[in-house]
Amino acid sequence: MTRAPIVDSDTLAIRRASRIIGTQIAIACTAVVVVVILAVVVYILSEISVAELVEPVPDPDNLKVGAVGLLRAAAVLGVALIILAGVMSWAVARRAVQPLGDALRIQRAFVADASHELRTPIAVLDARLQILQRALPADGPSSAVVAELRSDAKRLIGIVNDLLESAEIGGSAPTEDSVVDVNAAVGVAVESMALIGAEKQVTVKLDAPDAATARVPASAITRCVVAMLDNALRFAPTGSVVSVQVAVTKKTVSVTVRDRGPGIQGIEPNRIFDRFAHSESAADEVGVTRTGFGIGLSLVREIAVRYGGSVTVADGSAEGTAISFTVPRARTP
Repeated sequence: MTRAPIVDSDTLAIRRASRIIGTQIAIACTAVVVVVILAVVVYILSEISVAELVEPVPDPDNLKVGAVGLLRAAAVLGVALIILAGVMSWAVARRAVQPLGDALRIQRAFVADASHELRTPIAVLDARLQILQRALPADGPSSAVVAELRSDAKRLIGIVNDLLESAEIGGSAPTEDSVVDVNAAVGVAVESMALIGAEKQVTVKLDAPDAATARVPASAITRCVVAMLDNALRFAPTGSVVSVQVAVTKKTVSVTVRDRGPGIQGIEPNRIFDRFAHSESAADEVGVTRTGFGIGLSLVREIAVRYGGSVTVADGSAEGTAISFTVPRARTP
C-alpha cells in the first residue's frame, strides 16, 4: 500500500503565507479595477440621458456603438483584468515567500545536524546508566533513582529521534495501526512533570473524565504533553495549579494544558509554535527570569501535523495561557 507523502508544518506555513499575500494583492487589484469601471460607468451616464442609453450612435465609418455596448465592453475588460490580477498575485506571492522557504530549510538542516550530534552522547549516557544499574543491588537505595535516570535518558533519545523526523522533508506518512489510550499516555507525562512542579510548589492536575483513544503512538502523545507542561511550569506562579484536561468529541481528542502565568507577551500567539521563536522574558516573584518558547512547542506542532491533528493557543490572556493539542479520535470496536 502506497503511503501519502508527509506535508510538514513548514510547507503548510509557506502555503498559508502564499495564500494570504496572493489574496491581499488580488483584493487590492480588484478594488482598483472596480473603481475604474465604476468611474467609466458614471462618466457615461453623466454624458447621456436615459432615453439615449439604448440608442446606437452613428459613426462616420459605419460603426455603430451604443452606451450599453460600451458598458458591456467595460465589464468584460474588468473581469479579464481581475482574472489577470489574480494570476499575477499568485505568481508574485510564490516568489515573495521563497526566502521564507529557504530560511525554514536552513533551520531544518540545523535541527537535523544538532540532533545527530546529540544522539551519540545521549546513547552513551544511557549505556553507562545501564551498566551502573546492573552493578547496583536491586533493593539498593540508589536503584530507583538510576532507573528514573535511565527513563529520562530514553525520553531524551525519543525527543532527539522526533527532532530528526521533524527535520526530514518528504518521506512516507507514519501510520499507527493500534488504538492508543490517550488518557494513559497523558497520565505518564503528568506523573513525570508533577515532580518538577513540586519543586516549584506548583500542582499539576489531570482531568480526564471520558475514555479517549487515538491512532497516535503513546510515546508521541506523552512527549507532546511533557513539552506543553514544561512550558506551563516555566511560567506558572508559585503556589498555582497547572491543569491538564482531556476532552473528547465525535471526531477528535484534545489535550489542553492551562497555566496561571502572565500570558503570552512580546509575540503573536500563533508564532510560539515556530521553531526557535521566543516570547518576551518574564520574571517570577523572586526575580528569576523565565525565557519563552523554544523548540519544545515546535516539536508538538510537528507531531500534531504528522498525525492529522493541530495545536492551537486556546487562551493567551494576562490570566494565563492554555494550549490545546488535538488529534483525530479512533473508534474502538
